[in-house]
Amino acid sequence: MAVTGLDPKEQAKIAAVLKHIKNRLLVFSGKGGVGKTTIAVNIAVGLAQQGRKVGLLDVDIHGPNVAKMLGAEEAKMELVDKERMKPVIAANGIKLVSMAFLLQDRNAPVVWRGPLKMRVIMQFLGDVEWGDLDWLVIDSPPGTGDEPLSIAQLIPATAAVIVTTPQGVALLDTRKAVNFAQMLKLRILGVVENMSGFTCPHCGERVDLFKTGGGAKMAREMLVPLLGKLPIDTGIVDSGDTGKPFITESPDSEASRAMQEIVARVIESEVK
Repeated sequence: MAVTGLDPKEQAKIAAVLKHIKNRLLVFSGKGGVGKTTIAVNIAVGLAQQGRKVGLLDVDIHGPNVAKMLGAEEAKMELVDKERMKPVIAANGIKLVSMAFLLQDRNAPVVWRGPLKMRVIMQFLGDVEWGDLDWLVIDSPPGTGDEPLSIAQLIPATAAVIVTTPQGVALLDTRKAVNFAQMLKLRILGVVENMSGFTCPHCGERVDLFKTGGGAKMAREMLVPLLGKLPIDTGIVDSGDTGKPFITESPDSEASRAMQEIVARVIESEVK
């Protein structure tokens, strides 16, 4: 899908970068608070664990949290020259680009309208030395606004994973996200039902805090695959805060095994 009004020079730079990226995966959600960034980070780490060369692009301009979740919060992107930047090398050799690396004050809000956000996304794609990648995982902010729309327009043949929780309010917005992806001709790999049940570590009783099965039911009704269901695990909270990805810190947990299965299904879709 061409972007109207895009400078031919910018378009050529992005096209040159994309020639070296075999697979592109947009991770997004219909609403916030469903664990989308956690899923994006752990998918990227899981792919790297399987020997893939992985880049992770954080296009959540207003809330760039990927750097913290990968323990790279203090890093800065280096300039190669006046026009090109190097990504930060994070855990498992992942090449990471985020607005977090460009902020002088991490507490400062980014108060930008659409055109400025579009511009920085173009720079993250065309002005960064990504090199050869098997996968570029893109963490998008929630909703169907500027950032996922820009990615869909700038990067052709992008696959999509849509994250939801089982509760009805989240599923209402997730249906819109599925329709958004279909309108933009994104290749929907499937839906991830996050926060799907909780097992008490003390008594072993299972409690469905946000219900369960809603994402699976919605996926069936909308004729899209269900990639997996992840239970709530307090370790996921700790791993995100400490910058140690859960999929590597607790590989034998139920949630981590579910994440590994999701990664395996993503790999099944890849272009060699």
